[in-house]
Amino acid sequence: MVATKAGKGLSVRERLLAASDELFYRDGVFSTGIDSVIEKAGVAKGSLYYIFGGKDKLVAAYLNGRMATWRNAVEAAQAEARDADGKILAIFDALADYVSHPDYRGCPFHNAAAEGPAGEAQQLATDEYRDWIDGHFRQLATEAGVSNFEALADALIVLYHGALTTAGVVEPSRAAALTAKRIAQLTLAAAKASGST
Repeated sequence: MVATKAGKGLSVRERLLAASDELFYRDGVFSTGIDSVIEKAGVAKGSLYYIFGGKDKLVAAYLNGRMATWRNAVEAAQAEARDADGKILAIFDALADYVSHPDYRGCPFHNAAAEGPAGEAQQLATDEYRDWIDGHFRQLATEAGVSNFEALADALIVLYHGALTTAGVVEPSRAAALTAKRIAQLTLAAAKASGST
């Protein structure tokens, strides 16, 4: 979920997105004012309102960018997996890589949701992320061929969010995600042992 930094050669929109990505993630959505983003991006205030209409849609664009980057990372991690089990465990490998990044400051979606009341566009972006995570785990749990795929999906979703949160409140490292992966392996084995469809 790491994006590019603001720099020369980028369009005004790209500079605004790069600046907001850095500032919103590092300092928080609520704590970062529009003036800070504009200064970091080196653009006129009117440009932000012309392109995004205001902070809410800029925050949503930041979150959508983070989601696109994360989906690409998950898909890349799953590329070599041969079955649903492998794809599930690959998510936790991608998570381990992500939370071990030196700039990791917690899940951008968890952070934005925890900061305070969200605007409509921000809420839609956060909901889209949660729906994708939940839907992806539910699809993979169904493909795993266990009788109680809903319970399996629920457990995997809790492990995923728990690993993100744990890594955000302790020193960033791979440990939380790798522990979640081991528990996911045990959970998959238990679900398969209890009967397949």
